[in-house]
Amino acid sequence: MKIEKMDMFHVKPRWLFLKITCDDGTVGWGEPVVEGRAQTVEAAVREIARYLIGQDPRDIEKHWQIIYRGNFYRNGPILTSALSGVEQALWDILGKHLNVPVWRLLGGKVRDRIRMYGWLSLEPTGDYIDLYAKSINENVEGFTAYKTCPIPPMQMIEQPHVLHAIRNNVVRLRDKVDKQIDVALDFHGRCTPAMSRRLIHMIKDVDIMFIEEPVLPGDVAGLKQVSSSTSIPIATGERLFTRWQFNDLIEQQAVAIIQPDISHCGGIFEARKIASMAEARNIAVAPHCPLGPIALASSLQFASCTPNFLCQEHLTLGHDYLKVPFQVKEGYVEVPYLSGLGIEVDEEKVRAGMFPGDWPTPQFRLKDGSFAEW
Repeated sequence: MKIEKMDMFHVKPRWLFLKITCDDGTVGWGEPVVEGRAQTVEAAVREIARYLIGQDPRDIEKHWQIIYRGNFYRNGPILTSALSGVEQALWDILGKHLNVPVWRLLGGKVRDRIRMYGWLSLEPTGDYIDLYAKSINENVEGFTAYKTCPIPPMQMIEQPHVLHAIRNNVVRLRDKVDKQIDVALDFHGRCTPAMSRRLIHMIKDVDIMFIEEPVLPGDVAGLKQVSSSTSIPIATGERLFTRWQFNDLIEQQAVAIIQPDISHCGGIFEARKIASMAEARNIAVAPHCPLGPIALASSLQFASCTPNFLCQEHLTLGHDYLKVPFQVKEGYVEVPYLSGLGIEVDEEKVRAGMFPGDWPTPQFRLKDGSFAEW
């Protein structure tokens, strides 16, 4: 069994799909992408293909080590995301070859269904809070948790009236949402540690599931300052890559929840290794996934076999590009039993959804015209 070719498809709204075809006709799919840098990742995958074509796809760990460690420069969002998508496709191939789901190859399932959470676009003005709360309370999928970003573009030291407006929006939303539905907040790395501590103190009496990225990634000291100042669980990890970048975060117990992205952190097995490190420190895992259905399928394989899994983010269930989309019932998706990643990609829809891959990362500015974190 040898890898014969590797094809890529930029598809709307901002995703990159990888199709690896073997000489026996077996096909594996992956999603190697960095939002806003998909064309750059495509180039990295093409470089990886020079090594992979002609290789046995079943030697996944060997290929991972060579691709990651075989160059003088390693890690980073582009190279690791390219590797992640390749690794997903290799697991898809191995699972199909053996006619088992990927989770069966990683120790077997530890649950029967997977908790999902929805995303809510909360306007900073708060004008739509009543509408959003109504939407949450009437959600047909039965989600038991939602996440929203209540933080506008922030100065390093923000004015009090801005902080109070954020607090008021959060309080209003939490008060209007059914108490059996969890609400998590994504700060999106827009706050300094000082502003995060102040904001979190202002909402300390609000029932919040967790707060995500209260500071920019890489600032473990700042993160520990924030987490030690509150009883609200702190989460981060979507912009960290491989177990080496997660190591300090986990060893210092700087967060309660880590959020590796299966399309960025190094792939399914790398995420499983990271989760095992976290499990030893009683840290939960909630995989980041604002991407497409192949990334989601990979995340669900991971969730099926990971004991300290908490809940799964998603922006799509695959209606645009899968022949059979995932279904959410009472806020959960059933553990997938089809072989490989458990999906069948609709190539006709993929080709119809193609675009140049030039989705731009949103750019925020402060009132003085200077840059602000997205």
